[in-house]
Amino acid sequence: MTTFSTRSAVLAALLSTTLASAGAIAQTPSAAASTTPAAKPFQSYSDIVAAAPADAWRTPDPQNIIYVEIAGGRVVIEVAPTVAPSHVANIRALIREQYFDGLPIKRAQDNYVVQWGTPDGQPPRAKKAAKSNLQPEFVRKLSRSEFGAFAFDRLPDIDGYAPQVGFAGGFHAGRDPKASEVWLAHCYGAVGVGRGNAIDSAAGEELYVVTGHAPRHLDKNVTLIGRVLQGMPLLSSLPRGTGPLGFYDKPSQFTHIKSIRVAADVAPPERTDLEVIRTDTPTFQRAVEALRNRGGDWFKVPAGHVELCNVPIAVRVPPVKAMK
Repeated sequence: MTTFSTRSAVLAALLSTTLASAGAIAQTPSAAASTTPAAKPFQSYSDIVAAAPADAWRTPDPQNIIYVEIAGGRVVIEVAPTVAPSHVANIRALIREQYFDGLPIKRAQDNYVVQWGTPDGQPPRAKKAAKSNLQPEFVRKLSRSEFGAFAFDRLPDIDGYAPQVGFAGGFHAGRDPKASEVWLAHCYGAVGVGRGNAIDSAAGEELYVVTGHAPRHLDKNVTLIGRVLQGMPLLSSLPRGTGPLGFYDKPSQFTHIKSIRVAADVAPPERTDLEVIRTDTPTFQRAVEALRNRGGDWFKVPAGHVELCNVPIAVRVPPVKAMK
């Protein structure tokens, strides 16, 4: 009969032999290990954007930049005349008439929007050259040839709100090739034109900014005219309105707009110099891929997918300006 002590001795001997063999193997590098290059460390979206070359950035046209001045500071908005040309032109006219100066931010709905314009119950201000009603620009309808030439940087990811999604002129957008239509998307920071039930009931006198989770169900139901480039904390941190839909109950709760100006009308030393990442470059494609398949030590399961509104369009102060 084999005793317990004898079996233990046999097992100990086997274990010793196995460990010795393993040690020998570990000390002998394989040919594959000696020729395989070390894996490159994962680069995040932020890493890629921070190292982006100068030609991966664009400087917005001052005619397409709007400054909204409120007590806390300046909100910088870039408008998109390629998608909503009539509304952008009319909003410029309203601004140059100083239509918005002194009007209140009258709504701050939690996880939704901030809105400014004429207080409810008051007639809208008189206008000089600006229009009071425009036909909607919910989508930009193009001819087949125009659609083919319209700059659109497509994401490969599927989307429940549009046949295709990507970036139109550097703005989050959807498009429908069958209908030859392009439209801006209600992502965080998007700027839209408030309206009543009638589709032609507004022309830019009421503007709102998305400050919460992307309400994409509003796409193609409202004219979007651009997005905030800088100053979102000034809007998203406003006290929430206590009335229905986040409207303020009392005028004492309003935050008033000091002024709104087109950057081209502001003296260059008083402008806010910003650059926006281009969405039509290999650099941006690599950055998006880093979002689609997040790596590094923390992520264990790459998604292989990214939602349109989860792709930031980076903005920076030009390096020369930043060093001053």
